[in-house]
Amino acid sequence: MDPEQTAFVFPGQGSQAIGMGRELAETFLTARQVFEQADALLGFSLSGLAWNGPEQELNDTLNTQPALLVHSTAVLRVFQEKYPDFHPAYTAGHSMGELSALVAAQALGFEDALRLVRRRGELMKAAGETNPGGMAAIMGLDIPTLDRVCAEASQPGEVVQVANDNSPGQVVISGAKPALERALELAQKSGARRAIPLAVSIAAHSPLMTQAQAAFSRAVQQAPFTNARLPLVGNVSASPLIAAAEIQADLQAQLTSRVRWVESVRQMVQLGVTTFIEMGPGGVLTGLLKRIEPNAASIALGTPADFEKLV
Repeated sequence: MDPEQTAFVFPGQGSQAIGMGRELAETFLTARQVFEQADALLGFSLSGLAWNGPEQELNDTLNTQPALLVHSTAVLRVFQEKYPDFHPAYTAGHSMGELSALVAAQALGFEDALRLVRRRGELMKAAGETNPGGMAAIMGLDIPTLDRVCAEASQPGEVVQVANDNSPGQVVISGAKPALERALELAQKSGARRAIPLAVSIAAHSPLMTQAQAAFSRAVQQAPFTNARLPLVGNVSASPLIAAAEIQADLQAQLTSRVRWVESVRQMVQLGVTTFIEMGPGGVLTGLLKRIEPNAASIALGTPADFEKLV
Protein backbone atom coordinates (compact mmCIF):
# COMPACT_ATOMS: atom_id res chain seq x y z
CA MET A 1 0.00 0.00 0.00
CA ASP A 2 1.16 3.49 -0.85
CA PRO A 3 0.19 5.98 1.89
CA GLU A 4 -0.06 8.77 -0.67
CA GLN A 5 -2.76 6.79 -2.47
CA THR A 6 -4.64 5.60 0.64
CA ALA A 7 -7.61 6.98 2.58
CA PHE A 8 -8.81 5.96 6.04
CA VAL A 9 -12.62 5.83 6.24
CA PHE A 10 -14.85 5.38 9.28
CA PRO A 11 -18.39 3.94 9.50
CA GLY A 12 -21.50 5.45 11.07
CA GLN A 13 -24.66 4.09 12.67
CA GLY A 14 -25.84 0.76 11.35
CA SER A 15 -22.40 -0.84 11.62
CA GLN A 16 -22.67 -1.60 15.36
CA ALA A 17 -23.01 -5.18 16.68
CA ILE A 18 -22.71 -6.82 20.07
CA GLY A 19 -19.13 -7.96 20.61
CA MET A 20 -17.65 -5.08 18.61
CA GLY A 21 -14.06 -4.50 19.68
CA ARG A 22 -13.85 -7.30 22.25
CA GLU A 23 -11.32 -9.50 20.40
CA LEU A 24 -9.33 -6.42 19.49
CA ALA A 25 -9.11 -5.35 23.14
CA GLU A 26 -8.25 -8.88 24.26
CA THR A 27 -5.43 -9.10 21.69
CA PHE A 28 -3.95 -5.60 21.71
CA LEU A 29 -3.19 -3.58 24.84
CA THR A 30 -3.41 -0.41 22.77
CA ALA A 31 -7.03 -1.18 21.88
CA ARG A 32 -7.93 -2.13 25.44
CA GLN A 33 -6.57 1.19 26.68
CA VAL A 34 -8.87 3.09 24.30
CA PHE A 35 -11.92 1.28 25.71
CA GLU A 36 -10.72 1.82 29.29
CA GLN A 37 -10.19 5.50 28.60
CA ALA A 38 -13.74 5.78 27.23
CA ASP A 39 -15.26 3.96 30.22
CA ALA A 40 -13.49 6.31 32.62
CA LEU A 41 -14.48 9.45 30.73
CA LEU A 42 -18.14 8.49 30.28
CA GLY A 43 -18.55 7.16 33.81
CA PHE A 44 -20.05 3.81 32.81
CA SER A 45 -18.89 0.62 31.10
CA LEU A 46 -19.34 1.42 27.43
CA SER A 47 -17.03 -1.53 26.72
CA GLY A 48 -19.37 -3.88 28.59
CA LEU A 49 -22.33 -2.56 26.61
CA ALA A 50 -20.49 -2.92 23.29
CA TRP A 51 -19.28 -6.42 24.09
CA ASN A 52 -22.28 -7.90 25.92
CA GLY A 53 -25.34 -5.79 25.13
CA PRO A 54 -28.24 -5.68 25.62
CA GLU A 55 -28.73 -5.01 21.93
CA GLN A 56 -31.58 -2.56 22.41
CA GLU A 57 -29.40 -0.40 24.65
CA LEU A 58 -26.45 -0.55 22.25
CA ASN A 59 -28.76 0.48 19.40
CA ASP A 60 -29.90 3.58 21.31
CA THR A 61 -28.25 6.42 19.35
CA LEU A 62 -27.06 7.84 22.68
CA ASN A 63 -24.77 4.78 23.03
CA THR A 64 -24.30 3.72 19.40
CA GLN A 65 -22.43 6.84 18.40
CA PRO A 66 -19.76 6.76 21.14
CA ALA A 67 -19.39 2.96 20.81
CA LEU A 68 -18.59 3.31 17.12
CA LEU A 69 -16.12 6.12 17.70
CA VAL A 70 -14.34 4.10 20.42
CA HIS A 71 -14.08 0.95 18.29
CA SER A 72 -12.88 2.91 15.26
CA THR A 73 -10.28 4.74 17.35
CA ALA A 74 -9.10 1.44 18.86
CA VAL A 75 -8.56 0.07 15.34
CA LEU A 76 -6.77 3.28 14.35
CA ARG A 77 -4.45 3.07 17.37
CA VAL A 78 -3.55 -0.56 16.63
CA PHE A 79 -2.80 0.33 13.00
CA GLN A 80 -0.66 3.29 14.08
CA GLU A 81 1.25 1.06 16.50
CA LYS A 82 1.93 -1.51 13.80
CA TYR A 83 2.69 1.01 11.04
CA PRO A 84 3.92 4.20 12.75
CA ASP A 85 5.25 5.75 9.55
CA PHE A 86 2.08 5.19 7.52
CA HIS A 87 0.16 8.46 7.06
CA PRO A 88 -2.77 8.33 4.61
CA ALA A 89 -3.50 11.03 2.08
CA TYR A 90 -7.08 11.60 3.30
CA THR A 91 -9.57 10.68 5.99
CA ALA A 92 -13.37 10.61 5.80
CA GLY A 93 -16.28 9.27 7.82
CA HIS A 94 -19.88 8.41 7.03
CA SER A 95 -22.26 10.55 9.11
CA MET A 96 -21.11 10.25 12.77
CA GLY A 97 -18.05 8.47 11.41
CA GLU A 98 -16.81 11.95 10.52
CA LEU A 99 -15.97 12.40 14.22
CA SER A 100 -13.79 9.28 14.10
CA ALA A 101 -12.15 10.71 10.99
CA LEU A 102 -11.44 13.92 12.93
CA VAL A 103 -9.40 11.90 15.43
CA ALA A 104 -7.44 10.29 12.58
CA ALA A 105 -6.88 13.70 10.97
CA GLN A 106 -5.65 15.02 14.36
CA ALA A 107 -8.13 17.90 14.22
CA LEU A 108 -9.64 16.84 17.56
CA GLY A 109 -8.30 14.67 20.37
CA PHE A 110 -9.98 11.35 21.20
CA GLU A 111 -11.45 12.42 24.55
CA ASP A 112 -12.83 15.66 23.12
CA ALA A 113 -14.30 13.77 20.15
CA LEU A 114 -15.90 11.28 22.55
CA ARG A 115 -17.51 14.08 24.58
CA LEU A 116 -18.78 15.68 21.37
CA VAL A 117 -20.20 12.49 19.90
CA ARG A 118 -21.94 11.67 23.19
CA ARG A 119 -23.52 15.13 23.11
CA ARG A 120 -24.51 14.61 19.48
CA GLY A 121 -26.28 11.38 20.43
CA GLU A 122 -28.07 13.04 23.36
CA LEU A 123 -29.33 15.89 21.20
CA MET A 124 -30.41 13.68 18.30
CA LYS A 125 -32.29 11.37 20.67
CA ALA A 126 -34.08 14.32 22.29
CA ALA A 127 -34.98 15.75 18.86
CA GLY A 128 -36.35 12.38 17.80
CA GLU A 129 -38.52 12.15 20.92
CA THR A 130 -39.93 15.65 20.37
CA ASN A 131 -40.33 15.32 16.59
CA PRO A 132 -40.61 11.60 15.75
CA GLY A 133 -39.72 10.80 12.20
CA GLY A 134 -38.34 7.97 10.17
CA MET A 135 -35.89 6.88 7.50
CA ALA A 136 -36.12 4.49 4.57
CA ALA A 137 -33.68 2.87 2.16
CA ILE A 138 -34.54 3.17 -1.53
CA MET A 139 -32.96 0.79 -4.05
CA GLY A 140 -32.78 1.41 -7.77
CA LEU A 141 -33.49 5.14 -8.11
CA ASP A 142 -30.99 7.91 -8.79
CA ILE A 143 -30.62 11.12 -6.77
CA PRO A 144 -32.47 13.46 -9.20
CA THR A 145 -35.48 11.11 -9.21
CA LEU A 146 -35.48 10.85 -5.42
CA ASP A 147 -35.12 14.62 -5.04
CA ARG A 148 -38.25 14.96 -7.17
CA VAL A 149 -40.07 12.25 -5.21
CA CYS A 150 -39.22 13.91 -1.88
CA ALA A 151 -40.27 17.35 -3.11
CA GLU A 152 -43.60 15.95 -4.28
CA ALA A 153 -44.15 14.06 -1.00
CA SER A 154 -43.30 17.04 1.22
CA GLN A 155 -45.88 19.49 2.54
CA PRO A 156 -45.61 22.49 4.88
CA GLY A 157 -44.62 21.07 8.26
CA GLU A 158 -44.10 17.58 6.78
CA VAL A 159 -40.76 17.39 4.98
CA VAL A 160 -38.82 14.42 3.64
CA GLN A 161 -35.44 14.63 1.89
CA VAL A 162 -32.46 12.60 0.73
CA ALA A 163 -30.36 11.86 3.83
CA ASN A 164 -27.58 9.53 2.68
CA ASP A 165 -26.28 9.14 -0.87
CA ASN A 166 -24.63 5.83 0.01
CA SER A 167 -23.85 4.25 -3.35
CA PRO A 168 -25.27 4.10 -6.86
CA GLY A 169 -28.73 2.59 -6.46
CA GLN A 170 -28.80 2.78 -2.64
CA VAL A 171 -30.10 6.00 -1.12
CA VAL A 172 -31.64 6.72 2.29
CA ILE A 173 -34.42 9.29 2.70
CA SER A 174 -35.45 10.86 6.01
CA GLY A 175 -38.20 13.04 7.42
CA ALA A 176 -41.66 13.30 8.96
CA LYS A 177 -43.52 10.00 8.94
CA PRO A 178 -46.53 11.12 6.82
CA ALA A 179 -44.19 12.59 4.19
CA LEU A 180 -41.98 9.49 4.37
CA GLU A 181 -44.98 7.23 3.71
CA ARG A 182 -45.99 9.32 0.70
CA ALA A 183 -42.41 9.23 -0.59
CA LEU A 184 -42.24 5.42 -0.26
CA GLU A 185 -45.37 5.08 -2.38
CA LEU A 186 -44.10 7.55 -4.97
CA ALA A 187 -40.71 5.85 -5.10
CA GLN A 188 -42.31 2.51 -5.88
CA LYS A 189 -44.42 4.13 -8.60
CA SER A 190 -41.23 5.69 -10.00
CA GLY A 191 -39.61 2.28 -10.43
CA ALA A 192 -37.71 1.64 -7.20
CA ARG A 193 -36.64 -2.01 -6.88
CA ARG A 194 -37.18 -1.88 -3.12
CA ALA A 195 -38.33 0.77 -0.62
CA ILE A 196 -37.67 -0.34 2.95
CA PRO A 197 -38.55 1.61 6.13
CA LEU A 198 -35.65 1.45 8.60
CA ALA A 199 -36.04 0.50 12.27
CA VAL A 200 -35.22 3.96 13.64
CA SER A 201 -37.27 6.59 15.45
CA ILE A 202 -35.15 9.59 14.46
CA ALA A 203 -35.00 11.37 11.13
CA ALA A 204 -31.27 12.00 10.85
CA HIS A 205 -29.97 14.45 8.25
CA SER A 206 -33.36 16.10 7.88
CA PRO A 207 -35.08 19.30 9.12
CA LEU A 208 -36.44 17.30 12.09
CA MET A 209 -32.96 17.62 13.59
CA THR A 210 -33.24 21.42 13.63
CA GLN A 211 -34.15 21.32 17.34
CA ALA A 212 -30.72 19.82 18.07
CA GLN A 213 -28.83 22.23 15.82
CA ALA A 214 -28.26 25.22 18.09
CA ALA A 215 -26.99 23.19 21.05
CA PHE A 216 -24.80 21.00 18.83
CA SER A 217 -23.37 24.06 17.08
CA ARG A 218 -22.40 25.48 20.48
CA ALA A 219 -20.77 22.18 21.46
CA VAL A 220 -18.77 22.14 18.22
CA GLN A 221 -17.67 25.75 18.72
CA GLN A 222 -16.56 25.03 22.29
CA ALA A 223 -14.55 21.92 21.36
CA PRO A 224 -10.78 22.52 20.97
CA PHE A 225 -10.45 21.96 17.23
CA THR A 226 -7.14 22.57 15.48
CA ASN A 227 -6.23 22.59 11.81
CA ALA A 228 -6.13 19.01 10.55
CA ARG A 229 -2.76 17.31 10.01
CA LEU A 230 -4.39 15.25 7.23
CA PRO A 231 -7.10 16.51 4.86
CA LEU A 232 -10.59 15.42 5.93
CA VAL A 233 -13.25 15.05 3.22
CA GLY A 234 -16.42 16.48 4.74
CA ASN A 235 -19.87 14.89 4.48
CA VAL A 236 -21.58 18.13 3.49
CA SER A 237 -18.88 19.70 1.32
CA ALA A 238 -17.58 16.43 -0.21
CA SER A 239 -14.26 18.34 -0.38
CA PRO A 240 -10.95 18.11 1.49
CA LEU A 241 -10.90 20.31 4.59
CA ILE A 242 -7.92 21.33 6.73
CA ALA A 243 -8.82 24.62 8.46
CA ALA A 244 -10.48 24.12 11.86
CA ALA A 245 -13.25 26.61 11.03
CA GLU A 246 -14.12 24.77 7.79
CA ILE A 247 -14.26 21.43 9.58
CA GLN A 248 -16.48 22.84 12.33
CA ALA A 249 -18.86 24.34 9.77
CA ASP A 250 -19.15 21.03 7.89
CA LEU A 251 -19.79 19.13 11.11
CA GLN A 252 -22.44 21.60 12.25
CA ALA A 253 -24.29 21.51 8.92
CA GLN A 254 -24.27 17.71 8.89
CA LEU A 255 -27.22 17.23 11.29
CA THR A 256 -29.77 18.57 8.80
CA SER A 257 -27.91 17.97 5.51
CA ARG A 258 -27.42 14.95 3.30
CA VAL A 259 -24.34 12.75 3.58
CA ARG A 260 -22.70 13.06 0.16
CA TRP A 261 -20.79 9.80 0.44
CA VAL A 262 -20.71 8.88 -3.27
CA GLU A 263 -19.33 12.32 -4.14
CA SER A 264 -16.82 12.13 -1.28
CA VAL A 265 -15.43 8.78 -2.41
CA ARG A 266 -15.25 9.85 -6.05
CA GLN A 267 -13.51 13.07 -5.05
CA MET A 268 -10.82 11.09 -3.22
CA VAL A 269 -10.37 8.82 -6.24
CA GLN A 270 -10.00 11.85 -8.51
CA LEU A 271 -7.33 13.12 -6.10
CA GLY A 272 -5.35 9.90 -6.52
CA VAL A 273 -6.68 7.50 -3.87
CA THR A 274 -6.57 3.87 -4.99
CA THR A 275 -6.98 2.11 -1.61
CA PHE A 276 -9.55 2.66 1.14
CA ILE A 277 -9.01 1.24 4.63
CA GLU A 278 -12.22 1.07 6.67
CA MET A 279 -11.63 1.20 10.43
CA GLY A 280 -14.50 -0.06 12.57
CA PRO A 281 -17.04 -2.87 12.81
CA GLY A 282 -18.98 -4.55 10.06
CA GLY A 283 -17.34 -3.62 6.78
CA VAL A 284 -20.42 -1.67 5.63
CA LEU A 285 -18.40 1.04 3.90
CA THR A 286 -16.24 -1.55 2.15
CA GLY A 287 -19.39 -2.93 0.54
CA LEU A 288 -20.48 0.54 -0.55
CA LEU A 289 -17.01 1.38 -1.90
CA LYS A 290 -17.06 -1.64 -4.19
CA ARG A 291 -20.24 -0.31 -5.78
CA ILE A 292 -19.04 3.30 -5.99
CA GLU A 293 -15.52 2.64 -7.33
CA PRO A 294 -15.11 -1.04 -8.33
CA ASN A 295 -11.49 -0.49 -9.40
CA ALA A 296 -10.37 0.81 -6.01
CA ALA A 297 -9.09 -1.57 -3.33
CA SER A 298 -11.16 -1.73 -0.13
CA ILE A 299 -9.92 -3.23 3.14
CA ALA A 300 -12.04 -3.58 6.30
CA LEU A 301 -10.20 -3.60 9.64
CA GLY A 302 -12.10 -4.39 12.82
CA THR A 303 -10.74 -7.59 14.34
CA PRO A 304 -7.33 -9.18 14.98
CA ALA A 305 -7.98 -11.55 12.08
CA ASP A 306 -8.38 -8.55 9.77
CA PHE A 307 -4.93 -7.31 10.78
CA GLU A 308 -3.45 -10.74 10.07
CA LYS A 309 -4.88 -10.60 6.53
CA LEU A 310 -3.40 -7.14 6.11
CA VAL A 311 0.07 -8.49 6.82
